[in-house]
Amino acid sequence: MIKLTVYFENPFWIGVFQSIEHGNIRTCKVVFGAEPKDYEVYDFVLKNYYKLQFSKTIINAEVKTKKLNPKRIQREINKLRKQKGIATKAQQSIKLEQERRRIERKKKSSKEKEYRKKILFEKKKQKKKEKKKGH
Repeated sequence: MIKLTVYFENPFWIGVFQSIEHGNIRTCKVVFGAEPKDYEVYDFVLKNYYKLQFSKTIINAEVKTKKLNPKRIQREINKLRKQKGIATKAQQSIKLEQERRRIERKKKSSKEKEYRKKILFEKKKQKKKEKKKGH
C-alpha cells in the first residue's frame, strides 16, 4: 500500500510517501516548493515515483484496517492538528534517515579534513628538509 501526504511546513509544501508492505514501512520526503495543484501532484507521481529514494525499512509498522466512525476520525484529525512535533511513523522514519545522512556527512568531512592536515604536514616536512640541505 502506498500513501502520499502533502502538508505545509513553512515556507514549503512537502510530500511524504509511505510504502507499507507486510507490516514494514519505508518513507520518502519530497519538497514541492509552492502549493502544488492536484494535477501537478498526480503528474509528479506518474513521472518520478520510480526515481524516489526511500529510507530503510522500519519493521513491524502497525497498519490500521479497522473501519472507524467519521465523527471519531474528525475528532482525531483535529486532535493531531493541535499536537506539535513528530506525530507519524513516516515523519519519524524521515528524521532517522536525515540523522543517518548527517552522520555520514560528518564522517566524510572529518576524513577530508584529516587528509588535508596530513598533506599540509607533509609539505612542511618537505620544506624543512629542503632548508637543511642548503641551496
